[in-house]
Amino acid sequence: MSNTQIKHITMNDIDIPLQRDLFLRNLIRELSGLLQDVVGLEEASGFISVVGQNIGHQINDSYKQALKIDRLNQEQVSQVLQDLKQRIQGDFYIIEADANKVIFGNRVCPFGDKVENRPSLCMMTSNVFGTIAAENAGYAKVVLEETIARGDGGCRVVVYFNATEEAQASEGREYYQAGD
Repeated sequence: MSNTQIKHITMNDIDIPLQRDLFLRNLIRELSGLLQDVVGLEEASGFISVVGQNIGHQINDSYKQALKIDRLNQEQVSQVLQDLKQRIQGDFYIIEADANKVIFGNRVCPFGDKVENRPSLCMMTSNVFGTIAAENAGYAKVVLEETIARGDGGCRVVVYFNATEEAQASEGREYYQAGD
């Protein structure tokens, strides 16, 4: 194609898969991949955990303000965790809930295919869920039993609200309410 022909095509006429959401997901994928490659998966997960904790506090405050309450009960925490993932285009649903825990399934990651081979990004879910649950229940443990990032067909995330024997026997991250 000559330069003369290019002048007749406007940028709006070309098909480039670039828009804000895709750009930001690609950015996060590349940042997490770089972190995993440079400092290792464990350290990368640690950095992303801090971001997740900060976002968890912000989201928790937003829901409590919107609901005009000081503290969410366990049922509300479960609803908030499911709702926030729906709002960011995940497909989280409650598999089971009882007095000690809630188990979520997920068919679609909010990061889309950009999460593949980026298990450090799962620390966003762990820390957002753990922070919100612990800030309202005093304690939480989040277990990422299955994740799309690790190649599973979906996610299975268990959030414990009490330090039961079952929770203690599960491998995951513990969260505690921040001191005021």
